[in-house]
Amino acid sequence: MKIKLVSVLLVLISGCTIEAGVNANENLSTSPAQRHSLLNKEKWIHGSVDCKTNQDASVDVYRHDQSSFILRQNKCLTFEAPFIYVLVGERKILVFDTGAMSDTDGFSLYEEIKKAVGAEVISKRDILVIHSHGHSDHYQGDEQFADQSNVTLVGPSAKEMKNYFGFNEWPMGQSTIDLGNRKLTVIPTPGHQEESITIYDYQNKWLLTGDTLYPGMIYIKNWDEYKLSIDRLDKFSKSHEISAILGAHIEMTANPNEYYQIGSTYQPNEAQLDLAVSHLHKLNAALQHSSKAEKIDFDEFTIQPMGLLQKSISNVARWFTQ
Repeated sequence: MKIKLVSVLLVLISGCTIEAGVNANENLSTSPAQRHSLLNKEKWIHGSVDCKTNQDASVDVYRHDQSSFILRQNKCLTFEAPFIYVLVGERKILVFDTGAMSDTDGFSLYEEIKKAVGAEVISKRDILVIHSHGHSDHYQGDEQFADQSNVTLVGPSAKEMKNYFGFNEWPMGQSTIDLGNRKLTVIPTPGHQEESITIYDYQNKWLLTGDTLYPGMIYIKNWDEYKLSIDRLDKFSKSHEISAILGAHIEMTANPNEYYQIGSTYQPNEAQLDLAVSHLHKLNAALQHSSKAEKIDFDEFTIQPMGLLQKSISNVARWFTQ
């Protein structure tokens, strides 16, 4: 309960400090509504005007192919509505983030994944659970996996994550996950939060960025680290094909540079989830040309440095995971 309270305070206070800043839209050729989505899904469940009448499932499950799943939690149950990625290999299954709902909410992410992937598949493979970073809306479902005999759960702490992946000179270097005929690369990307990582899936050419890059208001705790992280991702993209950049939330509308109020439980006109690699290039160029930490607006996301109070609350929230 304390962890959830601190997390909510961080989000709500973060939303109160939006100011004018640099606009970097000029070089982007298409608006959010005009771009074609890689995903074969036009709309996600997106809450209700009155959540008391909401009849949607607890989680929206999208199967991209036989071995790639994206789950989104219901905005009427958690306004964060985080996305969770499930990648299936021949020997292992990766669960990237476990969302904002614990089993005390009467919901089991483990059971939802079991239904989506198939009980037989789950029973024959090991499950690896890792996190994009240590904010509580990305690990509340961990306890649903903790007692499963075939699960390796890597906690969101710096120690657990760095030890498991062998990052001895964080944030430099990369690590590899072999799911069995499915290779993933883990890239350190601190900035939004100290332990942030990004996953590259060679099968789908997906770059899974958590809260480092997604269609929304992205708050940056350490501006210099974030600049370096985005530059690393940009360099990585020059030598690896990227079909889509997939983050952990949708906060933008389908209109350019228009976002929903933080805490919204109804988002009927959302932007699509996936961003293009061109957005990473434009973001990196804007960051490298910026001489100070300042708000930078794009049509499909905004980069906003945290204030001192926000950073202090973030440090308190981080304390619970370390």
